[in-house]
Amino acid sequence: MVGTRRRVSPATVGMLALLLTVAIWAAFALSARALSSSTLQPADAGLLRFGVPLVVLAPALWRRRRQLAAVRPAAAAKIIGGAGVPFFLAAMYGGGLTSAAFVGSLIPGMVPLFVSALMVRAGRGVPKGTQAAGLALIAVGVLALVSPSTVPLDRDVLVGSGVLLLASGLWALYTVGLREVSLDPVGSIGLLCLPSFAVLALLVVTGVLPTNLGHAAGGDILLFLVVQGLGVGLCAGLLYAFAIRRLGAQRASVVGSLSPVAASLLAIPLLDESLTLAVLVGVPLITAGVVLANVRPRAIAPTTDMPDASGISNASGIPHASDIPDASGIPGVRPRTKVPTDA
Repeated sequence: MVGTRRRVSPATVGMLALLLTVAIWAAFALSARALSSSTLQPADAGLLRFGVPLVVLAPALWRRRRQLAAVRPAAAAKIIGGAGVPFFLAAMYGGGLTSAAFVGSLIPGMVPLFVSALMVRAGRGVPKGTQAAGLALIAVGVLALVSPSTVPLDRDVLVGSGVLLLASGLWALYTVGLREVSLDPVGSIGLLCLPSFAVLALLVVTGVLPTNLGHAAGGDILLFLVVQGLGVGLCAGLLYAFAIRRLGAQRASVVGSLSPVAASLLAIPLLDESLTLAVLVGVPLITAGVVLANVRPRAIAPTTDMPDASGISNASGIPHASDIPDASGIPGVRPRTKVPTDA
């Protein structure tokens, strides 16, 4: 008698993919903080972040060369500037001055506010209802996280927080830019990584940015190669897209919003950070705000590929039914392909 093989449900597989994605997002925050104590320079970490995906995907990117060349310069500039070298260096520098909890919360948490501001400026209306409440919670959470550093004055934390907010604003610009192109995930990776790697390499060769890649510890190189190059650069976006198709955007966004919490908790044993009162109050408020800011009325289908004030697109890397993101929330890709919700 042959036993029947028990099949794993699609929802279970989707949840596993989602949890792995959250772990990668948290690892991005941890690596931003850990860089300051490693033997690598920020430029070295960036070369690994943008170079590894190019090597792995080189044949596929070559087949997409015409699609990449056809991308409008304005949209390409938003993507390359918003998630390329300026964003990466800001995230790494800000992480070195603050903590993993700040990186994991401020960068993704403030994206809904920045995207909302961009949409209001474009005349698309003001967020209302649960989304407005979510934005308010995010603002309160950020104040709770940062305000203890003002009395007594902690200059490093305040400067680092400002740089992380700059990184979040750049990511919001990247969010809008990605909605203006029609590339698949692999093409989006190429559009981001190819010019970013070229710019970083030029800055290193000309001496503008210091490098220690030739003398860095092998363990540090391997860590950032896996976390930044393979994890953030390749796996996060593809795994998150897969999870959305299995679970639906609404459930995926709720679980995905836990990445700041995961980063804060993992930083305790891995980086010897402590859970301060500011972190205990600020991180949950930001997380709850991100969840609310991503809520879309289920009865109303999106009519445009551009984000609007009633449904803030890709807030903190957490998509709606029309968005498939990568990272960090942090950092990744998302095609324009519509995916079904779990409604």
